[in-house]
Amino acid sequence: METLTKLFGNVAKVKVIKLFVFNTGSAYDIAQIADRTKESISKVRKEVNLLEKMDLVRRKSFHKNVTRKVRGKKQTVKVKTSGFILNDTFEHLSQLSEFLIGVSKFAPKDIARKLSRSGSIKLIIVAGTFINSPESRLDLLVVGDNIKKGMLEQSIKIIESEMGMELRYAFFETADFKYRLGLYDKLLRDVLDFPHEKVVNKLMIS
Repeated sequence: METLTKLFGNVAKVKVIKLFVFNTGSAYDIAQIADRTKESISKVRKEVNLLEKMDLVRRKSFHKNVTRKVRGKKQTVKVKTSGFILNDTFEHLSQLSEFLIGVSKFAPKDIARKLSRSGSIKLIIVAGTFINSPESRLDLLVVGDNIKKGMLEQSIKIIESEMGMELRYAFFETADFKYRLGLYDKLLRDVLDFPHEKVVNKLMIS
């Protein structure tokens, strides 16, 4: 992220570009972009306007789901909104995408550091997006004790905002993980028997 920030000028711009480039075909309004990138509305609006002038993104109307209270009850309804989508005819899109993929990898120590506050982490496995293995069932597997679900999910959202994409992840308490491992749980086998990297391995899983 530091290298990209120096090249593109600021963190917000990098996050917005990644969001569109790594989510081809998805449209977002300003509020959604701010939520996905964890940046302020004002910063997002400024960067998106610049990207529109560059022709990297274009305007698009679409429908999104919003939760509203109707007669005291929460209901999900579809509303029409105006937003932006990646311009897939952008002249340098292929080169930009390859470049971003090449320099967007998280160092193992950075992943461990971001997740360490969630509890006593015993095992962190990365696969899928992190190692360019799209067939993987998960991108991230976390095992530990006294894991604070809310804090863990918030940490993962921060990682997602920096990567520009949503992650497929799962987390288990140590006892539950060992139990499932003993039963040859399909999800765990689909992660452990295929390409992956162990960022933290205090359980000495082979």
